[in-house]
Amino acid sequence: MLTRRELRGIDRPLLVAALLLLAVGFLTLYSASFQKAQATGVSFFTRQMSWAAMGGLLALLLVVVDYHRWLEWAYLLYGLNLLLLLLVLEMGVVRGGAQRWLTLAGFTIQPSEFAKVTTVLALARYLGSRREMVKQSWRALIFAGLFAAVPMFLILREPNLGTASVFLPMALAMLLVWGIRLKVLGLLLAAGAALVPLGWMGLADYQRSRLLVFLNPNMDPLGAGYTVVQSRIAIGSGGLLGKGWLAGTQNQLNFLPERHTDFIFSVVGEEWGFLGSSLLLGLFAFFFYRSILIATQTRDPFGRLLIVGLVALLASHLVVNIGMTMGLMPVVGLPLPFLSYGGSWLLTCLGAVGMILSVGVRRPVF
Repeated sequence: MLTRRELRGIDRPLLVAALLLLAVGFLTLYSASFQKAQATGVSFFTRQMSWAAMGGLLALLLVVVDYHRWLEWAYLLYGLNLLLLLLVLEMGVVRGGAQRWLTLAGFTIQPSEFAKVTTVLALARYLGSRREMVKQSWRALIFAGLFAAVPMFLILREPNLGTASVFLPMALAMLLVWGIRLKVLGLLLAAGAALVPLGWMGLADYQRSRLLVFLNPNMDPLGAGYTVVQSRIAIGSGGLLGKGWLAGTQNQLNFLPERHTDFIFSVVGEEWGFLGSSLLLGLFAFFFYRSILIATQTRDPFGRLLIVGLVALLASHLVVNIGMTMGLMPVVGLPLPFLSYGGSWLLTCLGAVGMILSVGVRRPVF
């Protein structure tokens, strides 16, 4: 439990940055879902507020309880999450041809989102307790790879290529901080590149279409490329200062699909323009800076690995999400941290904040 001294040491700039990102998310989601709420009475904004309240309680719990306790339970939490992923494949809710959700006690959750954090916990515990194995990089790499590969395989079966791909930068970042030799890391990346043709053969038809549309969105402007084309129009039309809150035409006239989830950054670009988008990216950069600062200040390898994995998770989502809304990356369905609608994803983001703050208040500084 937290002492008064530790509570005073909470990283307030990081906490404020997270709260500001959450506030921006609420404003953007309200605008993105305004027309749907008017037409159907379904309010994504209200639902997101409820999930945020639960996420706040989760973050508080993660801060109050020593993060070493969560690391002690890491393998158990990891195993339970794998069980949920198996249940999804057997009895999960099907939406849009994908089986990714599970209904428990009246709540619909997406276990693949939680698997990202439980995998980071498991890897932090495994690598942190095996610092002496750095010179035996291949052995550690095999076991660490298995921790990431098992949930990846189950998530690919849903299918969910975007979420599965996030496990790679998470694991690589943690291995790099752990001290894996660059030669080994280079060979691993080369091997992964060599397997790309096999990966292409294993993709579903709609996934191949998304990759081809990435190379040329205009090849199917009314089909697979429609969302990307409309997203680029929305961002470009925002200009320097944007059209104003609730005044984006691509958004309010329903030209932009999935604008409350994967393409919510397009709403930011249209309504707040280049300046507003840049300020949002600056806020994300500050959040990551404060997180990495905590990691560099602690002597605890477990805490350092935990933060690096969580930052890699959120940063990869940020880069890929914004990249795909601008047509710079394939559309793989990754939500934007703190902004995109989704209860499981918001719980994941706020849980990550709680863990980072937990390391911060207990870090033995140099």
